[in-house]
Amino acid sequence: MDQFFSNVSIGFSVALLPENVFYCFVGAILGTVIGVLPGIGPITAIAILLPATYNLNPTTAVIMLCGMYYGATYGGSTTSILINTPGEASSAVTCLDGYQMAKQGRAKAALATAAIGSFFGGTVATVLLMLISPLVATLALKFAPPEYFALMVVALTMVSGLTTGSAVKGLVSTLLGLLLSMVGLDAQAGAQRFIFGMPELMEGIDFIVVAIGLFAISEMLMAAGVFKKVAPEVLKVKGSVWISWQDLKASFPAYVRSTALGFAIGALPGAGGTTSSFMSYVLEKKVSKHPEQFGHGAIEGVAGPETANNAAHQAALVPLMTLGIPTSGVTALLLGAFMMYGLQPGPLLFETNPEFVWGVFASMYVGNVILLILNLPLVNVFAKLLDLPGAVLYSMVIAFCILGVYGLRLSMFDVGLMLAFGIIGYFMRTYNYPMAPCLLALILGDLMEQNFRRSLALSAGNPAIFLTRPITVVLLLIAVLILFGPMVLGSWRNARARVAAEIEPEAG
Repeated sequence: MDQFFSNVSIGFSVALLPENVFYCFVGAILGTVIGVLPGIGPITAIAILLPATYNLNPTTAVIMLCGMYYGATYGGSTTSILINTPGEASSAVTCLDGYQMAKQGRAKAALATAAIGSFFGGTVATVLLMLISPLVATLALKFAPPEYFALMVVALTMVSGLTTGSAVKGLVSTLLGLLLSMVGLDAQAGAQRFIFGMPELMEGIDFIVVAIGLFAISEMLMAAGVFKKVAPEVLKVKGSVWISWQDLKASFPAYVRSTALGFAIGALPGAGGTTSSFMSYVLEKKVSKHPEQFGHGAIEGVAGPETANNAAHQAALVPLMTLGIPTSGVTALLLGAFMMYGLQPGPLLFETNPEFVWGVFASMYVGNVILLILNLPLVNVFAKLLDLPGAVLYSMVIAFCILGVYGLRLSMFDVGLMLAFGIIGYFMRTYNYPMAPCLLALILGDLMEQNFRRSLALSAGNPAIFLTRPITVVLLLIAVLILFGPMVLGSWRNARARVAAEIEPEAG
């Protein structure tokens, strides 16, 4: 416990530096604005702004990016409640009861419970993050290259298998990302791979170029196809934005349950805030004494999901910081940012850069306080952003995308590559191919290859090394179950249905 308080002290000494507080404030505000604007999620925003962090101290840059991450989580609830349109995916379920509360004149109570729930979930999750991360890091020190390779296989299969829609499409997206990660010079052999005579590809494809193209440019292309000239009606927030004692009493059990649920789910690869918010809603409805009110303005239907998704986003940093394994598109971008700053997340990071690790963790307390203080009184100001014409907004986003990518290497080739990936992303969205597995595979691909080669070097080229180490075997079995379990289960259910259909006429 003494070590814990020592780590917390180190963290706050870093997080409370004026520069870090300022950039945490900037990140939280930008994240809230991004969350309020429908269609521009945190992954798009972080991808666009990553090039602007090149000249910042790594700790300061990550503090700002994390502020944007959980700020967008809160901001998405504003549009869910006021215009029945989620600012980002994890706030979608908030529409069910939040908008109904706003229509009943209880918008201030809905916004307040969303803010308090986000603060509660984020703060408690940060405490758990600080307590659990060192334990996981200590365990991870026992991992060798075979275990790391197997762990990355599990992460990729979970993200591709748990995405909404076809698991096959998720797997195709993952394979595309792995293929892209092989472009450039082979780090060990020095051989050229898949550069097709273009020297610009010798250094490989920058993950920022792919991220901005797949997420930002494709989003703008999709928006152009469904552009609406009629602005949605924004319900006004009247009176002081606060919550009654009765509403707070009804919400508090949901805060506690959803924090635990969100943290547990958020640490799993492929799950994240969206899954945790929907599961929280289902849980609150099942344990409620008045389930018939859900969908008609039940305050627990807002408190639970908003608490769960914020806790889940904080929990996602556990596998990222301790194992170097991202669990979502946003944490994959953060992993890429760490590498860009010369940092390798993993158990050794806690020993070599404790100021960075604990400074980032402590900054989450600061960020959650900033969000709570600012967002309640400024909710009407943020809602005014919805009046911004779509054409102006999307033009600004595209301009920032081009400037950001060009600034990477002052290369028009990168800009063209970004636009090409934007078109690819547009077709992936159109045909429901998930993009997060592709980005995750691109970032993890090189690490997977390195650990695979190191494993074979340890065994003198014998691939049996992956089948003789207990942890590696367990991880690979988990990956196999994730990939083929749903197919086997589906076939078994279909067989049972056919047997039941054949027996029923005979019984009749």
